[in-house]
Amino acid sequence: MQQWIKEVGRGKRGAKDLAYEEALKAAACIASGEATDAQIAAFFMAERIKMETPDELLAFIHEFRNHTEHLTQQTTRKILDCGGPYNGRNSFAATIPVSILLSQQGLPVFLHADESLPPKHGTSLKTILEHLKVPIAHSLEEMEYSLDQTEIGFGWTEKLCPPLGSLRRIRKEIGVRTIMNTVEKLLDISSAKYIILGVFHRSAVNKIIPTLQRLTYEKAFIVQGVEGSEDLPVHRSSFIYEITEKKSESIIINPEDYGLKHTKEVNKERLTPAEQCSLIHRVLAGDPSEELAPYRNQVVLNAGLRFSILGHTPSVAEGTALAEQLLNDRKGEEQLQRWQQQTHSAFSHKT
Repeated sequence: MQQWIKEVGRGKRGAKDLAYEEALKAAACIASGEATDAQIAAFFMAERIKMETPDELLAFIHEFRNHTEHLTQQTTRKILDCGGPYNGRNSFAATIPVSILLSQQGLPVFLHADESLPPKHGTSLKTILEHLKVPIAHSLEEMEYSLDQTEIGFGWTEKLCPPLGSLRRIRKEIGVRTIMNTVEKLLDISSAKYIILGVFHRSAVNKIIPTLQRLTYEKAFIVQGVEGSEDLPVHRSSFIYEITEKKSESIIINPEDYGLKHTKEVNKERLTPAEQCSLIHRVLAGDPSEELAPYRNQVVLNAGLRFSILGHTPSVAEGTALAEQLLNDRKGEEQLQRWQQQTHSAFSHKT
């Protein structure tokens, strides 16, 4: 491990990028437990200062995928993987009610997360789902069942990738973002055909696009989401990239074009798990209260976008109209109850 630390840790000007094969060996040292805690921390910090390359990122993804359990019975289905931030959410986690609406329409969706991590220490999707009384799957069989019965599943990633879990203590002690913050979102537990991935800034896109093009997805989507999530805001325009193996194209999504713009900047909130659950329940139940407008609009916009990019509706506008109707008819509430009931009856463990 020392040789790779020496290469990437020579300082901002002297640091050397690792070739794919070199990065793969460094990742193997870390994933296998051969590297010490001090060596892992040193490597992560050196990479953070140098900034990882697409080859280095790809190598780490490949190595940690090799240590991850994957669904195999779902490979013929066009699952949408939602690659949100593992350091949690402070603002409204719209991706949960959006995924519920998609699954209600027969579009399979897979969410995944762990307990929250630095630097944000927000509320993880796992915690929000636990507060929503959705049992957390502990095995591939339980995830398969959830997807088969309800078209929606959730993966507790560290349960399925033990080497990732072994890094938690080191990552907490370092307290800053590392290469693993991207790697963990791309482990592809669900063997998905599609992925929607959030980023903070356009500067991250140039690094992630060539990495995604060399992975196993038919299509990948990168969005400039709230808190770096896959959820577009409704107070401003945002970009979305559609990426295939050979090309990438971007468009701007303006919520005003769909009558969904709201001045409230929900990204500046810090919601508790209980507040997250209350908002999700009320939105899915079709509550028309004015105070819910920014959250409802965000769910409608993001559901409409995902309906469109998955080919379920011909356009984003028709997708948002469908999402509005589903909320008004309380179909989201019905689907959440179905998810709760089906998994409660099948999962024997306590969450």
